Amino acid sequence: MRDLLRLLALGRPYARWAAAGIALNVVVVLANVGLLALSGWFIASMALAGIGAIQIEYFAPAAAIRGLAVLRTVGRYVERVVTHEATFRLLTELRVWFYEHLEPLAPARLQHHRGGDLLSRIRSDIDSLDTLYLRVLAPTCAAIISVILLLGFLALYSVPVTWVEASGLFAAGIALPLAAVRLGRDPGRRAVSIRAELRVIVSETVQGLGELLITQAAVRQAEAIARLGTSLVGQQRRQAWISSISSALSGLAAQLALWGALVITIPLVRAGSLTGPDLAMIILFVLASFEAVAPLPAAFLALGETLAAARRIFDLIDAPPAVIEPRCGAPRPQIFNLRIRGLRMRYADDAPWALDGLDLDVPQGEALGIVGASGSGKTSIFNVLLRFWEYDGDIKIGGVALRELDGDTARSLFGVVSQQTHLFNVSVRENLKLARPDATDAELMDALRAAYLEEDIAGLPNGLDTLAGENGARFSGGQARRLSIARALLKNAPMLLLDEPTEGLDAASESATLDALAKLMKGRTTLLITHRPAALRIVNRVVALRGGRVYVGEAEAAA
Repeated sequence: MRDLLRLLALGRPYARWAAAGIALNVVVVLANVGLLALSGWFIASMALAGIGAIQIEYFAPAAAIRGLAVLRTVGRYVERVVTHEATFRLLTELRVWFYEHLEPLAPARLQHHRGGDLLSRIRSDIDSLDTLYLRVLAPTCAAIISVILLLGFLALYSVPVTWVEASGLFAAGIALPLAAVRLGRDPGRRAVSIRAELRVIVSETVQGLGELLITQAAVRQAEAIARLGTSLVGQQRRQAWISSISSALSGLAAQLALWGALVITIPLVRAGSLTGPDLAMIILFVLASFEAVAPLPAAFLALGETLAAARRIFDLIDAPPAVIEPRCGAPRPQIFNLRIRGLRMRYADDAPWALDGLDLDVPQGEALGIVGASGSGKTSIFNVLLRFWEYDGDIKIGGVALRELDGDTARSLFGVVSQQTHLFNVSVRENLKLARPDATDAELMDALRAAYLEEDIAGLPNGLDTLAGENGARFSGGQARRLSIARALLKNAPMLLLDEPTEGLDAASESATLDALAKLMKGRTTLLITHRPAALRIVNRVVALRGGRVYVGEAEAAA
């Protein structure tokens, strides 16, 4: 219930759209019931009039039948447009809301989640929530309103028939759906879990297919996917059986109500309390009124799966962020020297210290090289400076404490070039404009020229409009690295963090990348992490780390 209320609160901005969809649903249900009931009354009356038993004025009911038919058709079309518009607006709101809550958790709170799982939550789980309004909320609210109006109309003719009708509607609209919810809760939850796991393993299989083929593990991976698929089909089959049985029992409730109405109304016709056309109208009215509750068993069955998807989303975003933003961030510093004292940081409460008492000073405009073995804490310095992880100790930039700056302001001070350059599968222009959306083409080409990439881009089929390909597949490692440098040039941040920018490059690519970095570093306070001696030629001095702190002897040797 708590998850359901949270979902309803998220849809509050679109309450008018939702209410309009429900109102149109009610109109369509009433038009359908009214059309069938009035048609039965009209046909019976015309038959009696044909043998001279009664006289009727047929123009008004004939016009009403035509009007109800048109209303049903137009109303159903408009209802579909409105309810789907409300659903799409809600899904858009949910995705934005989810991302806004997800972003502060990255990367510290998301480090133990697989990428495929996160993708599944942000796409598939949120898509699953569209059933909440379309298949649960709208049909349920429309059914309640419609049933009240229908029973009120029926009571004008026969109270006993109204009680029979109410009993049938209660069985088909409340008792059976609740039973379906109870029976479908577990398979719904399992289906959501299995579907999420299946998406994760398929995503990882596609991304790592080359490695799987090399290690001859592709067959084993395919078998794992097949097992998950079989499990998912099993849960879906259980849900289908529950839905089918519930629908059959709903039909049985409608037929029993119909026979009950016949048993009550036939003596009334014989006694003269009701006419023959009234009997036809009431019977067809009772039969058609079950359309109001027909969607409820399937809707309530889907509720278990919807709430399971919601729980997966809420479980993720309810985690507290690792870095607490200041209530009122300090102004951006105007001087860009870096002073670190007693810095300590670790990646989990029970993990060893990645940084343990680090002291470091970098004057404004100086380039500092940082060397050391893997695990010595080099990258951890960058994670702290970018406010990705919390820390103990004191860090000041231009005399302003880092923890007094909000995350966006702190990250705006740094341009980052790393060995893992992510390029989106969009144009080169759009990839570059991530750094500065208002940059002109001339400015983009200036940045590419400074990164020694102008000729490479000009030689592409569509120049700046050329797609980078999935994960930047169109570009070599060196080209991707220099595109990252061009982005850093466009950002024009006063400080630079360079994390193994030449790792994995051949000698020619490394030389070109270092020349581009040397241009980028002019006048900027720079920290360069590297294992490659050639990269140290572009820095002013070098320090070495061991055990999360500066190791002076190694620093002097490296210098």
